[in-house]
Amino acid sequence: PVSSTLYGSRFLIGEVGGSVTHRCFYTITPANKHDRKYWCKMSPSRVCYTVISTTGYISKGHVGRVSLEDTPQNGTFAVTMTELKSSDTGTYRCGIGTTNRDLYVSLNLTVLADAGALGLTELVRGELRGSVTVLCPPGDTHGGGKRFWCKLGRTNCALIADTDGYVGRSYQGRISITPQESSGAFKILINDLKKEDSGLYRCGTGTLSSQDSWPVVALQVMPASSLPKRPKFLSGTLGGSLSVTCHHDPKGSYEKKYLCRWKEAHCSLLVDAEGFVHQSYKERIQIASSDQESGTYTVLMSHLREEDTGWYWCGATNGHTEHTSSMKLLIRKGSLKTSSVETCSSQDPETSTLVKPTLLPSLATHSTPTQRSITGLTYAMGTGTATESASTPLPTATPPLPTATPGTSVTSPSKTYHKSSPRELHLLPVVLPALVLLIFIAITILALTKIRLQKETGK
Repeated sequence: PVSSTLYGSRFLIGEVGGSVTHRCFYTITPANKHDRKYWCKMSPSRVCYTVISTTGYISKGHVGRVSLEDTPQNGTFAVTMTELKSSDTGTYRCGIGTTNRDLYVSLNLTVLADAGALGLTELVRGELRGSVTVLCPPGDTHGGGKRFWCKLGRTNCALIADTDGYVGRSYQGRISITPQESSGAFKILINDLKKEDSGLYRCGTGTLSSQDSWPVVALQVMPASSLPKRPKFLSGTLGGSLSVTCHHDPKGSYEKKYLCRWKEAHCSLLVDAEGFVHQSYKERIQIASSDQESGTYTVLMSHLREEDTGWYWCGATNGHTEHTSSMKLLIRKGSLKTSSVETCSSQDPETSTLVKPTLLPSLATHSTPTQRSITGLTYAMGTGTATESASTPLPTATPPLPTATPGTSVTSPSKTYHKSSPRELHLLPVVLPALVLLIFIAITILALTKIRLQKETGK
């Protein structure tokens, strides 16, 4: 709604001692024509303090160096600031309404010590969490000059990335610099855009000290993003497989869809939809499927190695523009045994098989009911958790439970029952009462015999 009613440039560049003029355009309605127009500056506390308004107010620090001219018949008002200072750098709002939170458009003003050498400014827009492509013009390519990308501040241009592999901490895994063949031009790709990425940048060739001659690029990150949040981290098991789902605009027409490996501001192509596979990934990576309607394609990776840990990009090329997204793959060190225990730990022990043929070769030919009985025995005896049971070496054969399925293959008792056999423990509740009963019967017989003898003697 704001953009269709009130709009204007999102960036202003000026130099110390100079001046800038900013125009705001609005729809010509009775309310807009006669309502208050204002120009305010955002504070660190996110309050926008009025600099000037059509009510006649001018802030103390701007008296004599700011003016506002409203032209209702044309639907515009212009703000001019003179005698610029470095402290004037910041975020401003031009708006309409009784408060500074009503209809407005935000913009960034950057005041530099020398803005005369800035050159042409290119405006690049991107969505929050999305990606942008910036094409930098050819520079001095003699001797294979280094390419730079830096962000303009009040006093200098802070290095973000270069073709020697340097990448700033907040840009790890999400920026690349790619020279374009022999033209001398190069391409900057940035993904996972953040609000704080908005600002003025310079790209150039040579040394950072010569950046005054480089062109300026204004990057604007649109906060109202329709792009969903996606996981930044993926997890795979050593020796296992992994499926990666890449997303793109389903309405777009793309010449190329790919997955590349990011490292030191460069992304090396691993696989694409045209059939290319990097030599070091032969037989273990492929684009398995692609669905244009949903805007997705799936990449399968198998036989994962420790060295596969790192950053990866999904990418789709449309002309000179590339839409990319980044993710970091973490490889967990663990055996298949550990994985199977994790998988089964939350399941019903009566239907889970924790015994692996690699641990118990003699059980490899046993039926599934036998393995279920063994698992059930582990829990019934209360000898520990599933993890402990799976990691403890078991006997090569185990006696069946009384509830074992009829027809189940079992090892002969003569080979199973020994001094520490659990079956003997199970017999104690039956044997002890029988012994007690036999002793009781014997004592009773002896007592009756004694009484009988006494009676016979008494006779």
